[in-house]
Amino acid sequence: MSNFRLIDRDTGFLMPPSVDEWLPERHLARFVVEVMEGLDLRAMTGSYRGSGEASYHPELLLGLIIYGYATGVFSSRKLERASYDSVAFRFIAANEHPDHDTIAAFRRRFLKQIEALFVQVLVLAREMGVLQMGTVALDGTKIHAGACPRAAVRPTRGPAVTARCRISTPARSRRSCRRKWPI
Repeated sequence: MSNFRLIDRDTGFLMPPSVDEWLPERHLARFVVEVMEGLDLRAMTGSYRGSGEASYHPELLLGLIIYGYATGVFSSRKLERASYDSVAFRFIAANEHPDHDTIAAFRRRFLKQIEALFVQVLVLAREMGVLQMGTVALDGTKIHAGACPRAAVRPTRGPAVTARCRISTPARSRRSCRRKWPI
């Protein structure tokens, strides 16, 4: 028997009456919650012992992480802060506020499962038309910046520098001039 905290998104409040009413119907946070409820998280839930204080449900923590990735919030400290400040994060967290250590430990513990589930969420989002995917390529190439103040040339001064390089007589000085004054 697992020992999880109850996820209750229908609890009434004075103003507004429930967390459900805080977001528009077609908000991304609603999509994330709906997808989280449909994912098979038995591998994650089965690894909890069920002793000690009640744990946050993996559905809740995974929902926070995936919505954070979708909105550009990656840090566990920022995810924790967003569970207080952001209505969307608060909706996903069912008005709970997991500590940043809890979020980081969950991410570290289930990294391989999170990667696989994240791909499933992206595929599902693409199939439903919620997501348009493009191509991003990073190759790790390091390029020397060369931002020396002497080498920087304003666009208006470019022709004058080029003319000065052409006036130089030997070809060797022309090459060195090009190195000093890139255009």
